[in-house]
Amino acid sequence: MINASERIMAISHIRPDGDGIGSLIGIGLCLEALGKEVQMISPDGVPGNLNHLEGCSKVRYQPISKPDVSIVLDCSDLKRIGDVMDQQFIPDINIDHHITNMSFAKVNLIDHTAVATAEILTELFDVLGWPITKPIASALMMGIVMDTIGFRTSNITPKALRVAARLIELGADLPDLYQRGLVNRSFEAARLWGAGLVQLERDGDMVWTTLSLEDREKANYPGNDDADLINILSSIQDVKLAMIFLEQREGLIKISWRAQLGYDVSKIAGKFGGGGHPAAAGAEVSGTLEEVKKTVLQATQTALKLAPVTHGNSHDTMR
Repeated sequence: MINASERIMAISHIRPDGDGIGSLIGIGLCLEALGKEVQMISPDGVPGNLNHLEGCSKVRYQPISKPDVSIVLDCSDLKRIGDVMDQQFIPDINIDHHITNMSFAKVNLIDHTAVATAEILTELFDVLGWPITKPIASALMMGIVMDTIGFRTSNITPKALRVAARLIELGADLPDLYQRGLVNRSFEAARLWGAGLVQLERDGDMVWTTLSLEDREKANYPGNDDADLINILSSIQDVKLAMIFLEQREGLIKISWRAQLGYDVSKIAGKFGGGGHPAAAGAEVSGTLEEVKKTVLQATQTALKLAPVTHGNSHDTMR
């Protein structure tokens, strides 16, 4: 399908993370190297901690022309691409690693054993004999580093480490990518963390916090995400589950869950129209911050009281 096409559009998800952007730039640059005309689309642009990746300047918010082939990356369902396409849009290709993926495209390449969509792409490029230059390797490595929080998630496999080693051989600078993606933080992100930590609450095995639009404005934080605060909450000892309620515009609340190995929060997220991985999931719910928090906390607390189901391949764990 790709070989027979000249104009290709690749789309990643709203509130993009390292895997979404790394996969988008990785496949975009690879297809350009094959002589294709490529549009790289990210509805919310490129986060500041990823704008050092070569090729990020080519990422657009909206498509400017109709492609021959469309590829959706790192999305479990079509809602994740926002409103960049009309409701009748059916992608040609869907490449993803989420266990909750709904196989919404004409061709679906889904591997939920992969630690990141970037891992799938690295293997795909090698199988097809497509070029992996240093900028492509760097983008793909960033995807793997960010989605595994620096190779610390419970779903790390020998294959994932071999793929990472392959990318290092091709020029990816792992220490630099790790530093830029997981260690460095802006002053504004640190202020946003402060707002969330001040409002941190606990009930037994659960901790949670909220971030309002006002909190983001006071911190002067430019993104519409939590600046990875959820990963800080997931480091708290002696809790089984951490959550963040993040107020969005247009009356929506974004919820992020992180849980210990053995708890499947993707099922809880699914009840609210979301999805993800057994130990790392998210959803968007309409309503006020307090209304949504009350409803979702009750559902989560009920689920947490049930006996945990063991999963041998979850995405993230409390550390």
